[in-house]
Amino acid sequence: MAKSFDAQMYLKRVGLGKEDYHFWKQVGKALLCTYTLFGVAWVWNETSPLGWWTLKPRPKEEKELAHLYERRKFPYPGDDKAMEEFVAKGGMIGTTIGPKGIIESDKDSYNYQKALQDKKVDQEAFKLWTRMRNEVISELQEKGFDVE
Repeated sequence: MAKSFDAQMYLKRVGLGKEDYHFWKQVGKALLCTYTLFGVAWVWNETSPLGWWTLKPRPKEEKELAHLYERRKFPYPGDDKAMEEFVAKGGMIGTTIGPKGIIESDKDSYNYQKALQDKKVDQEAFKLWTRMRNEVISELQEKGFDVE
């Protein structure tokens, strides 16, 4: 009964016999090298010492505006003092990459939010003013006045 169950015979039929060991060893080496290269490329892409040379393709707009942006440094979550300073500077607002100079050390999060709100109000006021101006110009042109 033990002779009828020959494991090597079954392994040989599926391509795992003794004569196939060298082949599978080479396949294993190839896979190891491939995954190592992919891992190195991934690490290089995330932590490139040449900040301008990563493997991610960048759109044209991002390339043109790259000089305006910097990477924010996030504190370790267990460091309570550093987290409080980070939140006070407005570090939790927005994305991980923000314009240089917007978040200054003397601003707290309330002032930063107020500045954002004021900027939004100014934009809305400018839109309203331009719309009203264009309406007045169109009415004057309908009456026959030459307005530029």
